[in-house]
Amino acid sequence: MDIGMVGLGRMGANMAARLKRGGHRVAGFDPGAPARQAAQQAHGLETFDSLAALVAALPAPRALWLMVPAGAPVDATLEALRPLLEAGDIVVDGGNSNYADSQRRAAQCREAGVHFVDCGTSGGVWGLAEGYSLMVGGDAGACERLRPLFETLAPAPDRGWGRVGPSGAGHFSKMVHNGIEYGMMQAYAEGFAIMQRKESLALDLPQLAEIWRHGSVVRSWLLDLAADALRDNPSMEGIAPYVADSGEGRWTVAEAIELDVAAPVITLSLLERLRSRDRDSFADKMLAALRDRFGGHGVRRG
Repeated sequence: MDIGMVGLGRMGANMAARLKRGGHRVAGFDPGAPARQAAQQAHGLETFDSLAALVAALPAPRALWLMVPAGAPVDATLEALRPLLEAGDIVVDGGNSNYADSQRRAAQCREAGVHFVDCGTSGGVWGLAEGYSLMVGGDAGACERLRPLFETLAPAPDRGWGRVGPSGAGHFSKMVHNGIEYGMMQAYAEGFAIMQRKESLALDLPQLAEIWRHGSVVRSWLLDLAADALRDNPSMEGIAPYVADSGEGRWTVAEAIELDVAAPVITLSLLERLRSRDRDSFADKMLAALRDRFGGHGVRRG
């Protein structure tokens, strides 16, 4: 297929490279000249310096894949693309957009006869070599037209991808996927912290992670990554205890509340990420002061 990749950051460039290796013709655009140059040099990608030039280089009906930050950048990109597209063209949003935004964008594109497909994409920096997990939402016919792309991006043509429902379903599924990821990562981190604190046993954390990777019921790709991290830096030296979040965990918790679904593990894992950023916790100071007032336990002075 001919595919236009909009957004040539690390994720977009890697996906474009995997498609190119799979025999597709990939034309790329990024507003940043350094990103275009890097994609050309690293992967031999054909790039253009404007959306208009990219669209003009693709045969109709066109397929364009967006890998741009969620939110306003997606809307801005679609606004710029709208006058350049024709009925029958397909736009795929492969980023981490909110599913409600994807439903709105699909409705707007439908008015112009353009198909909008939301594709939740998991695989990160390993996707180029290992393939991506793709959760696809949108019109069944449009998704079927893109089958060759999904089969190439996935770990294998017959697994790791699928159309999971109508518009919004792909990004909704990816949102919940990331919420689950929050909980799994938190559990691993807490378990290793308990073992690290048990100094009297002098546990070898890299060894334990490696043991668990084989035959254990807690084995997973995340554990593989944990084993790599512990092997390279057993004490986590030089890493600040600050954990960012990209939004999907918050959306998952909000959706769980809206649907009256109890999701305590995902919720608490999100709250722990927020807590990690509070270097000067007023709440903890207040707790210490209250404990001193009712029990006379004293407070540490900082």
